[in-house]
Amino acid sequence: MALRNHSAVTEFILLGLSADPRAQPLLFALFLMMYLQTLLGNLTLLLVIRADSRLHTPMYFFLSHLSSLDLCFSSATVPKLLENLLSQRKTISVQGCLAQVFFVFESGGTEGCLLSVMAYDRYVAICHPLLYGQKITNKLCNGLVWGSWGLGFLDALINILPAMSLDFCKDQSIPHYSCELPSLFPLSCSDVSTNFTILLCSSLLHALVTCVLIVCSYTPIVSTILSISSSSGRSKAFSTCSSHLTAVLLFYGSAFLRYFTPTSGSPLELVFSVLYGVVTPLVNPLIYSLKNNEVRAAVRRTFRKYRQYFRSCP
Repeated sequence: MALRNHSAVTEFILLGLSADPRAQPLLFALFLMMYLQTLLGNLTLLLVIRADSRLHTPMYFFLSHLSSLDLCFSSATVPKLLENLLSQRKTISVQGCLAQVFFVFESGGTEGCLLSVMAYDRYVAICHPLLYGQKITNKLCNGLVWGSWGLGFLDALINILPAMSLDFCKDQSIPHYSCELPSLFPLSCSDVSTNFTILLCSSLLHALVTCVLIVCSYTPIVSTILSISSSSGRSKAFSTCSSHLTAVLLFYGSAFLRYFTPTSGSPLELVFSVLYGVVTPLVNPLIYSLKNNEVRAAVRRTFRKYRQYFRSCP
């Protein structure tokens, strides 16, 4: 009961990337360009996949959901970062902070599941190509995608519900540009041991299971590719999964650097966080378009079709 006597905190101060007022306009311009490129790249990919019937396949169905996730992931944090870079009062309400935590959990957790689903899709395509149409059905694709969204939502929910009951009565400053659950624990005057245990167990379980599924998919993929006798055959087989493998390494590599390295309070922590939360959603559509001939051809066909459409309009 004594804890309830503290003055309640209604907002937090996000210290951001830099306290130097001369650097903030430059950071604003940089992150605005990155955010606009993220929106443009992912929305273009969504448009092209929807408009081009040749991309109505399971792999691109999964990719369209990955682009949707990257839009959610980036939009959960970057707009508030841009606002605070131009504002004197770099604050966020407690409710807004918890909402940001929820959407970051939901987006990140779902993306991890979806990447493991896409790894399974590549496994079937390369190791069992003749059975691909029988194994990867529309019903299975929908079940895997919505199951990924559901698991991400569940992971976010079991972490955010206990956090909503925390009392915040200490220092209001968060040494970060966005709200993350571990950053809130030191600001609480409640007992956070249960919250920390839930966060640790759920995060480790989620990361371990998805990583194991990806490794179990790629182990036979690598074995199958190496068993192909011709170099052109090996190159063609590898090209079908190289974009996904690059996205997996970027996502899990940046997440590992952000959450599993002892960099708390250092500028390196902010660098890893930007890599995980801003750069990854930015480069994913570039990875899948620059390294994929089908997507590049579909982009050209789609823009040619829309250009002809607008020219024919009176």
